Amino acid sequence: MAHIDMSLLSIECFMNDGTLDANELGKLVALAEADGKFTQEEIEVLKSVIKRIKPEEIDAAMRERLDDLSKKLSI
Repeated sequence: MAHIDMSLLSIECFMNDGTLDANELGKLVALAEADGKFTQEEIEVLKSVIKRIKPEEIDAAMRERLDDLSKKLSI
């Protein structure tokens, strides 16, 4: 059920300032990884969140998080 918590957290993060930073993405990933594996629902939530990130919002820390996710999940 982490995907529900992830969805709610992503809404909160985007409502905060309209963007998602690397720390907030890290919190979403931590929820997904809490049980030691990613479910398909969790992957779909992450894909949905990542699609909302604008190129100008990607700093070095965010690029590192996104690259790590890409390696782990092929997203």
